[in-house]
Amino acid sequence: MTQSENKQLIDSFDRQINYVRLSVTDRCDLRCNYCMPVGFKNYEEPKDWLTFDEIERVIKAFADLGVGSIRVTGGEPLLRKNLPTLIAKLSALDGVDDISLSTNATRLSEYALDLKKAGLSRVNVSLDSLDAQRFANICGRDVLERVLEGLAAAKKADFNPVKINTVYSPDTTDLEIDRLVAYCIENQFVLRLIEVMPVGDTGRNVGSKSLQETKNRLSTQFNLIDSIERGPGPASYMVSANNQFKIGFITPMSKHFCASCNRVRLSVNGTLYLCLGQNDKYELRPLLREGASDNELKDAIRTAVNMKPERHEFNESPTKIIRVMARTGG
Repeated sequence: MTQSENKQLIDSFDRQINYVRLSVTDRCDLRCNYCMPVGFKNYEEPKDWLTFDEIERVIKAFADLGVGSIRVTGGEPLLRKNLPTLIAKLSALDGVDDISLSTNATRLSEYALDLKKAGLSRVNVSLDSLDAQRFANICGRDVLERVLEGLAAAKKADFNPVKINTVYSPDTTDLEIDRLVAYCIENQFVLRLIEVMPVGDTGRNVGSKSLQETKNRLSTQFNLIDSIERGPGPASYMVSANNQFKIGFITPMSKHFCASCNRVRLSVNGTLYLCLGQNDKYELRPLLREGASDNELKDAIRTAVNMKPERHEFNESPTKIIRVMARTGG
């Protein structure tokens, strides 16, 4: 194996894995109806969480294997104490050139500047509606004002881009989408619409709705054209002809993107999930706590990546995934 080949993670379907979604907690202060059941208490025990030093070791091993993009997720990642300290550790690693955060932004106004100083590159914020009552019905709490304050803090801290993640459910209306579009244009944020996936009973109960009709409507309304820019994630982007508005569409149900999947998920307890829509996984925590060497850890990661399945089966087997989204890691 050449040195350049050794610096790449290639799965059995010839896909290069260069993106890790890193969950730092399975806890959340909201209960979004497509994610975590009301009353859910089956959390990981703190003793089973990967420590910051253990996370740093795993991400260094991934970086040595050519993975440069890390997204910090949860649950709600800002519930993990001293998160800027972890961001600083990861941003100092050779080979890690992009660290982003997915957050519900209820605590972002408090931490935005510290995260920026620590080396965080980008922020994605969950925002499903600009109607306070509708938003409270979705996430279980009246927190719209705090989320908007968090977004304002991210903008002030000069995160670029700031992306809005909107879950597109059967109840989402054109009016809600149009209000979010106007808000994003005003603030120069990027809007991303995401189809609901049948992950856990919560996702199945909400149900899925294809984005294709809305995509066509917005394309016509805003004279959108396909963007040549590609991020590390699964969104396909379009931009307005005047380049004033950018929108992404994440369509796992109506037009899956499994052939180009470049990511794995590391849960807070050190489990590598190889596909959001399959049960394939690999436990790294035992290796870390039994004294595995760096080379043994990298060999384990290669073995895990080689187990990555070809595609999800959300449409064919919608009841297959029983774990809640927050346990998997966003």
